[in-house]
Amino acid sequence: MNRLRLILLMGLCIFIALLCIGYITVGMDDSASDEPVVTTDAEAYTKPAIKPSGDDVAATTASADPTEGTTAEKTTVPKEETTVSDYEYAYAGFNPSVAAVSEENWNLLLVNRNYILPDGFTVKTTPVKGGGQSLDYRVAPHYNDMVTAAEADGISLIPVSGYRSVERQRNNFERKINYYKSLGYSKAEATRLASQIVLMPSTSEHNAGLAMDFGTNGNYTLDENFAKTEAFRWLSENAADYGFILRYPEDAQDITMVTYEPWHWRYVGTKAAKEIKASGVTLEEYLGME
Repeated sequence: MNRLRLILLMGLCIFIALLCIGYITVGMDDSASDEPVVTTDAEAYTKPAIKPSGDDVAATTASADPTEGTTAEKTTVPKEETTVSDYEYAYAGFNPSVAAVSEENWNLLLVNRNYILPDGFTVKTTPVKGGGQSLDYRVAPHYNDMVTAAEADGISLIPVSGYRSVERQRNNFERKINYYKSLGYSKAEATRLASQIVLMPSTSEHNAGLAMDFGTNGNYTLDENFAKTEAFRWLSENAADYGFILRYPEDAQDITMVTYEPWHWRYVGTKAAKEIKASGVTLEEYLGME
């Protein structure tokens, strides 16, 4: 009888031990299944990269704009950023300094993605030769002399885009932001992508009335083919004599933050233009603000 009780007790102990082992095993499995699944930003947000083209292009190394064709590379869209600043596009990480405006050195005003025109900046403009465009009234006489000299050499310089108001620049920029938002990008990333195509308001030399984009022989398209024209060759040889420089040279986008624009010529004054041409530097380098 005692032996039977001992056998039953041993059996009960074995049964309880098996139950404990099973409970522990199940608990371990449940714990493993509760581990969070980590997804990288690249996996969650990867979308086509953008190649700048056209008016006021900002520097980038991405591939084609969806509005122009297909893409070959991808870019990672980061999460929204919070930046404390009173600049209207600070939410996208842009915090430019206010450009120094000087009556004495007005011709050397530097505006780009790092230096923005001050609030309330105004410019007195006047129409220039060729019709339809205007420039700062102090620039216009030099521009007209240059166009007249080009015509004497059989070269037709067609003004495509001169002074552009800050408000017009803002409208262009906002339209591009809305385009990328319609593709599903966040507001901040849509703004960053837009800035690769169109310069932000008050960061364009056109807003200061200091630059002209040229076409030639009836061609109003702004693209790198302008570099193959007689008009470009004439400007390269003679523009400095009238105070103009090629503002965004080839292979200088790390400094200017704008891709090669052979059509964009900026007035800096004859002295500075000749020195910049002779040294082969950008305006940023000439001013020591690269």
